[in-house]
Amino acid sequence: MIVADSFGIGGAPDADRFGDKGANTLKSIMSSPFFKADNLKALGLFNIDGLSGGVDSPEAAYARLIEKSNGKDTTTGHWEIAGIVSDKPMPTYPDGFSDELLDKLSKRTGRGVICNKPYSGTEVIADYGDEHLKTGALIVYTSADSVLQIAAHEEVVPLNELYKYCEIAREISDVGRVIARPFTTVDGKYVRTANRRDFSLLPPRDTMLDRLMAKGYDTISVGKIYDIFAGKGISEYYLTHSNAEGMAKTLELVKTDFNGLCFVNLVDFDMLYGHRNDVDGYAKAVAELDAFLGELVSKLKDTDLLIITADHGCDPGDISTDHTRECVPLLVYGIPPKNLGTIEGFDYISKLVEEKLK
Repeated sequence: MIVADSFGIGGAPDADRFGDKGANTLKSIMSSPFFKADNLKALGLFNIDGLSGGVDSPEAAYARLIEKSNGKDTTTGHWEIAGIVSDKPMPTYPDGFSDELLDKLSKRTGRGVICNKPYSGTEVIADYGDEHLKTGALIVYTSADSVLQIAAHEEVVPLNELYKYCEIAREISDVGRVIARPFTTVDGKYVRTANRRDFSLLPPRDTMLDRLMAKGYDTISVGKIYDIFAGKGISEYYLTHSNAEGMAKTLELVKTDFNGLCFVNLVDFDMLYGHRNDVDGYAKAVAELDAFLGELVSKLKDTDLLIITADHGCDPGDISTDHTRECVPLLVYGIPPKNLGTIEGFDYISKLVEEKLK
């Protein structure tokens, strides 16, 4: 199962409530000359309800999924895919975090805190990087999502130390995710590195991962799936630093004889392109995914099932740099091809997986 992180296909029915009227990640990236999706088209992507340009004989079953949970973030979307519908939105901090929380963080890390505002991840290191280097203070910031992010230069705060600080922040905060955002200096400019780590809340109850693992199935994580579920219900994991690395690891795993679920997150769509309003970069990443899918499908056994979906939108053509409340695609290769229609609930996927792995 592959989650193309933020690959939305058009506004959800309640997009207005989230300030996302008109958002459409797929429409935006299709405007790029770099967009290429021949294998996705063959599988049935453009046959999905609300889209156009489909093929006469899709190779997969296909559907448009509407999120039931009250949110549009990574944790909420993945938890719903795994069977947990979240009625209550995760807390956000548009005015920054409380003095009490920052005091606790400062005392336990022995470092000061600077920024404490919603900020773009690339802009925050440009604006606060010099002060961080001079003082050693941690750059703490948030966004429209339920996140507490800590940025630090890798030569000032070693990675293991930064991760430890994030674990402390995880312990004392109620945000959906605490994210380590290490950066370095390249040609005199501050640049984020690929050593990001997410520290999520523990899922409030068992997911399909727990249930599959209890039945003796393999539950393999590739990418940030392990972090999103705080390791719960995962028997084997591979942390990756890019889509390319995640796709390469997935191709390796397809050659093995695992019995269960390999759950893959490809984060670059969201992290590198959606949040940075980079339409061409997003389109190029989809073209890379499309080429990968052609190779992956050719390696599948008759007994294998391939599921392709997303967790939310992040329209790079939108005026904001935040996630967008969108429907997501579902492509299921390995069952009879047909239109599954428009389905309410990403948790349809968990039911499908658990039905196939009884």
